[in-house]
Amino acid sequence: MRLYNTLTRRKDDFVPLDPDRVRLYVCGPTVYDFAHIGNARPAIVFDVLFRLLRHVYGEAHVKYVRNITDVDDKINARAATEFPDLPLNAAIAKVTETTLAQYRADVDALGCLRPSVEPRATEHIPHMKRLIERLVAEGHAYVADDHVLFDVPSMPAYGELARRSLDEMQAGARVDVAPYKKDPMDFVLWKPSKPGEPAWPSPCGIVTPGRPGWHIECSAMAWEHLGERFDIHGGGIDLVFPHHENEVAQSCCAFGSDRVAEVWMHNGFLQVEGEKMSKSLGNFITIRELLDDWPGPALRLTMLQTHYRQPINWTLAGVEASVATLAEWFDACAGVEPGDPPGEVVDALADDLNTPRAIAALHALRGRARRDTDAAASLAGGLGFLGLDRAAFEAWRNEQAAASQSAVADLAPQVDALIAARAEARSAKNWAEADRIRDELAGMGVALKDAKDPQTGKLVTTWELAR
Repeated sequence: MRLYNTLTRRKDDFVPLDPDRVRLYVCGPTVYDFAHIGNARPAIVFDVLFRLLRHVYGEAHVKYVRNITDVDDKINARAATEFPDLPLNAAIAKVTETTLAQYRADVDALGCLRPSVEPRATEHIPHMKRLIERLVAEGHAYVADDHVLFDVPSMPAYGELARRSLDEMQAGARVDVAPYKKDPMDFVLWKPSKPGEPAWPSPCGIVTPGRPGWHIECSAMAWEHLGERFDIHGGGIDLVFPHHENEVAQSCCAFGSDRVAEVWMHNGFLQVEGEKMSKSLGNFITIRELLDDWPGPALRLTMLQTHYRQPINWTLAGVEASVATLAEWFDACAGVEPGDPPGEVVDALADDLNTPRAIAALHALRGRARRDTDAAASLAGGLGFLGLDRAAFEAWRNEQAAASQSAVADLAPQVDALIAARAEARSAKNWAEADRIRDELAGMGVALKDAKDPQTGKLVTTWELAR
């Protein structure tokens, strides 16, 4: 296997620290609302990596940790708004439990395996406090005004992951300027809680109850579940700085190490129809909204068409093309028991998760599958290996067919009457009226097809519902 490492800026051979215990950590969701389609990309990308690692090293020898951030200002705000009559902590619990269940259901539908462990930040406060106290004792953090802050200049290698000097980061970053900071780039490990916010007894002798900073959460959870040093850390490219840079700083300084993860992997940004996704542009799409209209396997395949490190342009046309592709693939291997994943697909994924090359290999197999049972079995095995679930796709197709039949039955009397009126208008050479009726039918989602009956020579009009 070869994986691109953000730390080294090159594709390196992957050699696990212990092949009997391959360890992967990925930054997971902040559970305050439905996950958007951008959140689906790391879930799918690192699920493919998880599947590949299990294939190479064995299921029992791979541990995948994806954390859940359940302490956050956005969570607090939604809880206070949605459940104003409850104590804030009880309201927060309701929001996080509901939202986490929604997230799991959504990524399950996208064909993602559940991680080995899904640790919650609030369950690891003691681990965070131990890390913070160790950093203070080692001279890499300090207490000021009921805060604990990481002393960035105390780590000469700070900025190595982002490949930026301290001066460059300080000039380009939006930093929280506060009088208690020794350096503007110092970041919060622990802070006092505001009245009504979640709070825990503070570390380092601070009397005021408080809560952890964002970055320390992942360092603590990775340490607890994977150890001081592990194999792969993943996440979106937007997390390289400051989140992952700060994770490196905290963990390396706490454990006296030059590495926390051997390989850092980051997926590229996602746009929607060529534009950055945002609520202000009206193109903010949740996974749930897409699943209301499309099958999970088609959303997954659309995501995998682009190499994970490249930016992806999410389009409706792309999803429609994925539906057509999956229909061809699943039809080509219908009734065949899946075989082992094809070597071409495994080799493509072993080359830094080259999913476009893996998809090209599946296309080639599809071309042979109808006349070659072995190719059909390989195609089925490759689809399963990529997490493209036949049962989920067929269930969606059946639902679509049933809905279409029902809609046709409901519309038939009205459509047939309009078609008859159009035929009369054409006979009377009233082309404007005939065109108006065609437009009216098109507005109802009805597509007409005119053709001559080969036996009678008469014009016959048939219709179907356009998607």
